[in-house]
Amino acid sequence: MHKLFAFLKYFIPFSVILFVAQFFITEKLFVGTVFFYQTWSIYAFHIIATLLIYLFLLFVNKNFFDKTGFAFLAGSVLKMMASVVFLVPLIQSDVNDPIIDVAAFFIPYFLFLFFETIFAIRLINNR
Repeated sequence: MHKLFAFLKYFIPFSVILFVAQFFITEKLFVGTVFFYQTWSIYAFHIIATLLIYLFLLFVNKNFFDKTGFAFLAGSVLKMMASVVFLVPLIQSDVNDPIIDVAAFFIPYFLFLFFETIFAIRLINNR
């Protein structure tokens, strides 16, 4: 439980700062652009996926310590597949410029992945 609270202590401010930054960037710099996904839906996906992966890592670390790295890899692959499923409506739509929408999704995706990686490494090294 201590590791979860330590994670949340950094994760909540990280998520809020990223959300606010992207929200204001999309509102102020891309005034005439209509995004396929709203910022809150993108961040809801990333926050839920990251929390689920970290909870899974905590479970694996507690019960099967030597498999934590493999669990992180499996969680990352599942998150990537979920991302593709999340983006299927965008891929199938007739959006004129999907690059902006894809960037609005994958920039935070990689930032959240970096955050997950840091905490997964901490889990693996703190045994």
